[in-house]
Amino acid sequence: PDFIVYVLVTSAMFWKFDLHTTSHLEALLDKEDVTLSELMDEEDVLQECKAQNRRLLLFLCQDQCMQELVCMITTEPPAGVEETKRFKYPNIACELLTCDVGMINDKLGNEEPLLETLYAFLEQPSPLNPLLASFFSKTIGNLITRKTEQVISFLRGKEGFLSLVLKHIDTSAMMDVLLRLISCVEPPLLRLETLTWLNEEKLAQRLIELIHPERDEERQSNASQTLCDIIRLSRDQANQLQEISQPDPLLTVLESQESVEQLLQNMFSGERSESCIVNGIQVLLTLLEIRRPVVDGVMDAQGFERSYTINSSILLAIEPHLIHFHQLLLEPPKRNPMLTTLGVLEEPLGNTRLHVARLVASLLYTSSASHAVIAQELCRLNTMDLLLDLFFKYTWNNFLHLQVELCVAAILRPFTSENSAYNLMVTHLFQHCHLVQRILEAWEENDKIQSEGGMRRGYMGHLTRIANTVVHNLEKGPVHTQISSLIKELPEDYRGRWETFVDQTLSETNRKNTIDLVNTLAHLMYLDDMESPFPKELTIQQAFSDYQIQQMTANFNFKFKHALWYFFNLTKIANTAVFEACSKERIQPFDDDEEDIWEEKAINYATQTKSRNR
Repeated sequence: PDFIVYVLVTSAMFWKFDLHTTSHLEALLDKEDVTLSELMDEEDVLQECKAQNRRLLLFLCQDQCMQELVCMITTEPPAGVEETKRFKYPNIACELLTCDVGMINDKLGNEEPLLETLYAFLEQPSPLNPLLASFFSKTIGNLITRKTEQVISFLRGKEGFLSLVLKHIDTSAMMDVLLRLISCVEPPLLRLETLTWLNEEKLAQRLIELIHPERDEERQSNASQTLCDIIRLSRDQANQLQEISQPDPLLTVLESQESVEQLLQNMFSGERSESCIVNGIQVLLTLLEIRRPVVDGVMDAQGFERSYTINSSILLAIEPHLIHFHQLLLEPPKRNPMLTTLGVLEEPLGNTRLHVARLVASLLYTSSASHAVIAQELCRLNTMDLLLDLFFKYTWNNFLHLQVELCVAAILRPFTSENSAYNLMVTHLFQHCHLVQRILEAWEENDKIQSEGGMRRGYMGHLTRIANTVVHNLEKGPVHTQISSLIKELPEDYRGRWETFVDQTLSETNRKNTIDLVNTLAHLMYLDDMESPFPKELTIQQAFSDYQIQQMTANFNFKFKHALWYFFNLTKIANTAVFEACSKERIQPFDDDEEDIWEEKAINYATQTKSRNR
């Protein structure tokens, strides 16, 4: 009751003393000769528009005003004005046109002269002003979402629409226009019609043509990113088209052997270009994605990340070009020496070789009937042996180390032991790549360097995980019998060294890693009872990241996301036995002769601190 009285009294005072001032915008609308610019100078014009101020909307929706607004976002402002002020009106105009108000959407989407003015922006010569291009993209994208049928019909009537968009693909805003057409058209039947139209216009093939050594890097990069986004969007939205029993025509073309072969031919035509090769591999990696991480709640019906079946035609197209990728590992595009914190690197690994390593790892993880062909060719080329050479050569490149580790894990953790391709790769890894011998020699070399005061090798963390992968799959797994036989076939010297290494060195390393990790988590459990401005999950991730950085300070390329990946796998090592060992080491049992802990005595903080740090 007291609150109600307070509100009533306050309201009465508000009106009695005229504390409410009439909006200046309303006063402007009362003027007969008010201009659009005057209204746009008002700070609350956008807020009033979103609040659907009817007088304002009626003014803005006049033919002349709408034409002015569209011209502002599609015409270069006059020069000679400060940049901050030069694009003030175009920015406000874009916000007004895209504030998602029905009257404005209807006016802009239903009036063909306005759509023609908007479309004329695409007919300008290259390069487009990137800021104006973003205004155009945002406006046309909003119309595609809100006035779908009208805008799609208008664009389909424009014969050169797709050619103009691809002409300006070096401006990233044009990618958004294409993706809106693919992802924001509803209902499913209209979406299928739109995808069919884009497919008839050969969108996929024309984007692939742009990934070519003769094209500029920006155009190649945007074309590659667009193709990757199309593939992911199409796979994520496949369920919509399943309702009408129709495949996605764009995805069907992109996954075809013909399209993949064309992409590969472009990548390897003429002089080797790092930009072309890397952008092409990005598309191949997307095609080979067998599962997607959970992002924005995108999960399958069981609540897991979405998984996809890889079309065997993709692998069949890649297989003849594996020799070209192998050659890139041997002779990548030339790079200048690189200055690092550890000195000058005369021959940097380079983005090309790193992406080739990512491609090999992805191919090894792909389960398909055509996998045998890929495995046989990789063995024939001895690609894994070459990757292991690079692993140890580039001591501090953890990006490469991770990819090689993934390759080894993919070979040793097959989906089935009945696949002869996997059996071939396992044998190749032990007999021809000498995996066990390499692990032992690298470990012993690192111990020697550290004993002489040198730095711990940057690959040691990943080498530990590779060794653990071998041990784990030796004990159980689809190919444990084969791995056991291959270990027994090792020369007697190496076989004995391996057994000692596993029982002593590796076991002790795992124990130390687990103790450090358990202590970190125990500390976080203690912190959980204390107030923190950060989420607990973030605190755990940050703490573990700090732990990893401390352990691998020599490695300046260490990636945070790999630290998290490291975390979720390393915790598997912390089994009950190790945890108990850790607990016994940290928590000593009480002796009967110990002093009474409840006895009152003077507190010595220095002694307590020393005791805790002991």
